[in-house]
Amino acid sequence: MPVAIITGASKGLGRALAEALAARGWDLVLDARNPEVLGEAATALEAYGTRVTALSGDVTDSWHRTALVAEAGRLGGVDLLVSNASALGAEPLVRLEELPLDGLRRALEVNVVAALGLVREALPSLRAAPAGAVMTVSSDAAAEAYETWGGYGASKAALDQLAAVLGAEEPGLRVWAVDPGDMATDLYASAVPDDDDPRPDPASVVPALLRLLDERPASGRYGAPALLEAR
Repeated sequence: MPVAIITGASKGLGRALAEALAARGWDLVLDARNPEVLGEAATALEAYGTRVTALSGDVTDSWHRTALVAEAGRLGGVDLLVSNASALGAEPLVRLEELPLDGLRRALEVNVVAALGLVREALPSLRAAPAGAVMTVSSDAAAEAYETWGGYGASKAALDQLAAVLGAEEPGLRVWAVDPGDMATDLYASAVPDDDDPRPDPASVVPALLRLLDERPASGRYGAPALLEAR
């Protein structure tokens, strides 16, 4: 069966995608920082009859990234790498004049440096896979200027560029940067705690991600709302 590594997989979009893949028979290597929440998610996913390995840790730690890829190798190799783990840089978000530089460094380390580090670990296995793919979770803040979203948006813009270059350098793979659009997630609640407007459940975005896997369009940046409308 195909094997996916998904970071930030204990909740939100990562958890929803993991469930959809488990329902399709994928084996999974899941990452998140909270071991208890991640363990609960893994136990629920095992009910689909697939193999699920849960490794709690921080994606900024090189040993943790190595362990994730090693576990995927034990299951047969890496067919799909999903970089979903994210850091905001400040919680709640603040204007650039107030953004702690250490917070910006953390956002860049999690959202960009760690994502590239994991790709580098997984590349040999991805190249050997029949249909190797990398999926990075972007944001509309990477392309639009929203007050207080500067640090997070800058990190996601950098991630988009890395994905674009990786797609050019690795023509045998598919590399998709996906803007999921608005979602009701803990990350958004931490970013803007005073905003209680209703937002879509992350599970509603998953069909867009599955469409990429099913149809394997060219490497590039895709918006989930457009993918959903075209179905």
